[in-house]
Amino acid sequence: MPVSVVMPALEMAQETGKLVSWKKKEGEQVKKGEMLLEVETDKAVVEIEAGGDGVLSGVTAKVGDVVPVGQTIAWLLKPGESLPTGGAQAQTGRKMDSAPAAAAAAAAPAAPEPVSVAGAKISPKARRLAREHGVDITRLKGSGPGGEILADDILKAAQAASGPAPVPSAPAASPAKAGHYEAPVAARPTTPPPPAAAGPADAVSSIGRIMAERTAQSWTTVPHFFVARDIDATALNATREGLIPVIEKSHGVKITLTDLMVAGVARALKQFPRMNGSWVNNAVSLNADVNVALAMAVENAVVTAVIRNADKLPLGAIAKQRKELSERAKANKLQPADISGATFTISNLGMFGVDAFTAIIVPPQAGILAVGAASDRVVAVNGMIAIRPMMTLTLSSDHRIIDGARAAQFMQEVVGTLSDPGKWLA
Repeated sequence: MPVSVVMPALEMAQETGKLVSWKKKEGEQVKKGEMLLEVETDKAVVEIEAGGDGVLSGVTAKVGDVVPVGQTIAWLLKPGESLPTGGAQAQTGRKMDSAPAAAAAAAAPAAPEPVSVAGAKISPKARRLAREHGVDITRLKGSGPGGEILADDILKAAQAASGPAPVPSAPAASPAKAGHYEAPVAARPTTPPPPAAAGPADAVSSIGRIMAERTAQSWTTVPHFFVARDIDATALNATREGLIPVIEKSHGVKITLTDLMVAGVARALKQFPRMNGSWVNNAVSLNADVNVALAMAVENAVVTAVIRNADKLPLGAIAKQRKELSERAKANKLQPADISGATFTISNLGMFGVDAFTAIIVPPQAGILAVGAASDRVVAVNGMIAIRPMMTLTLSSDHRIIDGARAAQFMQEVVGTLSDPGKWLA
């Protein structure tokens, strides 16, 4: 039976994917499990494996196309098979290698069908953007497959429609009052000054644009609140220094403070299941696994790569996974399982010298922890002045899932865990 190659759904909110490249040429033999194409989502460029054996045939999407999730873009045919006609059933051959990835794919809602508008089609996402920006979709010509109106079409139309702001005219001079002297006022120009010369454009990738849209949506729809705590990182630094040679020998990687943060926070999340929960369908859903995502900077964007079951992994395994994920993220080689299924996120900017900051929640997660630098400060210790390496942690929480008291208790657990890592590493 022919195997269809479809635009995959790599995350719950994904409606389209951008085809970055084909790893095989049309007419070339493909084996199941071989890398077949690259797809760009808002989180990363992801390589997609072939779901079966066969010859790559009937390719309908070219590099750069933005394709709705679930749409067939090619077929894998075995000897004697021909391209299916419209409406023919075919298997996708897709089977996720990891159970969490499979669960995420099963939980993802089916991609909504584009709705016809005046002879054209428009995706629900584009329709929503059109309402927000006041764009008349009946006047647009879509750039998607079959003339479908895409989100980019709406944004371009909105930008084109917004001209320069009108310059207010100078108010009429009021007559001078008797006996009152008014200082002369310099005449206002009747025409606006010429615009400043435009500088070089800073290119924004599709990942960057969608990331900007998602963070804006999170900030404006998720009720954020923040809890901050300072911790003494003396024991944390000492533990890391002591474990560097041990873990380098056992796992071939240098342990970082981020690795210790992942391990400690994961254990705290296990004690506070609601902080590890999600807001889904207007209700709190508690997650069985503790999957901690790390925010990683790549070119023109930030991706969140996931360390699964972080509460159960030894520290060396966390450090090794963190290094491998970081290398794949920088090389645009993240796999679907690398970016899906996170239940909580950590964003560490301490290595850039940032003392403290607040981070935007990644829905549907309940929170994100912002980690600042561990730097020497003057503090009181047992009533005496001392200098200690202090670190500021700031928790952003979704108030629909977590109240202030629970957030404070969770932070108390995190501070206690990280202030004395020897207790749980023994």
